[in-house]
Amino acid sequence: MIVTTTPSIEGKNIVEYKGIVFGEVINGVDFIKDFAAGITNFLGGRSGSYEGELIDARQNAIKEMEQRAINLGANAILSVDIDYEVLGQSNNMLMVTASGTAVIVK
Repeated sequence: MIVTTTPSIEGKNIVEYKGIVFGEVINGVDFIKDFAAGITNFLGGRSGSYEGELIDARQNAIKEMEQRAINLGANAILSVDIDYEVLGQSNNMLMVTASGTAVIVK
């Protein structure tokens, strides 16, 4: 599966458009990670616990999007966009959405 942020793939022709595909992931941040991030925020520096959550959520959203494209018979996803949002009363939920256009290329 070719996954790219560009609207085309050099050297490949789009044979068929299969539609827009999405992958959505919502992860909660547990108390320990939230507490550790609070300390990092107070002292300064990078928050490894939040960065790890963000990386995992992004990878899972892309995998889910790829699986939906495969289910449509596509072999590539073009114009991929990744969006991030925080949800919940305490902003302790992270939503990552990956979207793109599923196509068949040759």
